[in-house]
Amino acid sequence: AADPASVFPGSVGRGSWCNEHDTFHERLDIIEEKVIKTVEHLESEVKSLLNIISETTSNIPIAPGTPLIDIFDGKY
Repeated sequence: AADPASVFPGSVGRGSWCNEHDTFHERLDIIEEKVIKTVEHLESEVKSLLNIISETTSNIPIAPGTPLIDIFDGKY
């Protein structure tokens, strides 16, 4: 098998390649953590907005005989 250091030009040796690999994975871990936190924050915001919409629409008086409109067309 080829030495990984010889596969990547400019590498000083195996140690250098391993350090770059570890650094790359550390950066990916940081990005993954930020993405997860962002998704959790957005989920919380969406739930909050849906609750506000639900509370607001439940307080709107509807005249008898008025057709109800599903703004999501049953897609969500």
